[in-house]
Amino acid sequence: MNELTVKDLMSIVGIPLVDSETTKLLRQTVRDVCAPFGHAYFLKVSREHGNPRELWSALGESGLLGVSIPENYGGGGAGIAELVIVTEEVAASGAPLMLLALSPAVCATTLVAHGSDSQREKWLPGLVSGEDVLAFAITESDAGSNSHRMRTTATRTPTGWSISGSKTYISHVDNAKAILIVAKVRAVNSVTGSDGLGLFLMDVNAPGLTAREIDVEITSPERQFTLFLDDVQLTADSVVGEPGNGLSALFTGLNPERIASAALLNGIARYALKKGARYASERVVWDVPIGAHQGIAHPLARAHILLEASRLLTERAAALFDAGLDAGEASNMAKVCASDAASAALDAAIQTHGGNGMATEYGLATLLGLVRLFRIAPVSTEMSLNHIARKSLGLPKSY
Repeated sequence: MNELTVKDLMSIVGIPLVDSETTKLLRQTVRDVCAPFGHAYFLKVSREHGNPRELWSALGESGLLGVSIPENYGGGGAGIAELVIVTEEVAASGAPLMLLALSPAVCATTLVAHGSDSQREKWLPGLVSGEDVLAFAITESDAGSNSHRMRTTATRTPTGWSISGSKTYISHVDNAKAILIVAKVRAVNSVTGSDGLGLFLMDVNAPGLTAREIDVEITSPERQFTLFLDDVQLTADSVVGEPGNGLSALFTGLNPERIASAALLNGIARYALKKGARYASERVVWDVPIGAHQGIAHPLARAHILLEASRLLTERAAALFDAGLDAGEASNMAKVCASDAASAALDAAIQTHGGNGMATEYGLATLLGLVRLFRIAPVSTEMSLNHIARKSLGLPKSY
């Protein structure tokens, strides 16, 4: 049997086994851009209730926010696989930005696939540069993961649409110019009289829209809001895609959101393991570095294994999405595995540091709330497992 080359293996598995020179350059570019910021910057901005505009602008000026946006709008013309690299490296620098999983991943991807020419021309160049940011609003307090119970309603008017209802746990509304909002469109099907979903672009300063911040125990510059919509008037050209048939457009953005969330968690895991391994190599208590003891070494090693598995799953999900294939199963698997990997890595690193693991200056415990959040959002681990159980294993639907 002839020996397989790396190129042969790459064609078999469908994802790179080693970084190409282009990928190495992209990773290094992100590291260079993030170097002046890091975890100290992340903490400062978070505790001052600010927004990471300096880092966001630096990423935009370097072309990193637009890697997955077509070149004719100023982007890099690549795919979600490249956005995964950017998101992971930013998080690995100690400054994980949830916004990368929302504005570029959800909103830009949805606009590229389903937006009108005028919508793309208006928004995509600004998303590339970082000048513009879009929020994404789907969650409702009474609906949870059940979009069929959505109560926010879009009603046709002579000039466009009227939207009323509420949304909760909507990120970085204070840092956005507009919101991509999901609403129920009444009786859109003239035959069955059934409702459908619609996606709408809404200015954050639109009359009738009120945002109220939610206090959460998470260290992050990206805060959460409840939105109240009272007869917000939108023009006809605010619709993204076909009103009432927004489910396909919605999932165009939701899978990249899950993939990018996994990438962010992988970056946090890398950050934590790097700190944990360094401390375990330098800290001496019983004549040898504490990393020589299996009680310290094995949890770090297990977390590293989980991380590498998670990175492969994340790359596979991105490759499937970029190839135009069904990425739902892979996206959910990547998100679940990345949540486990980041939790294990952060816990092992904190335990390695002992009491110092809880000290602010060591930059580990400050990420506990954020990592825990991703077992709940943007889709809960339980709903991802439901999807995998039904789609992958053929088990009966449980909801």
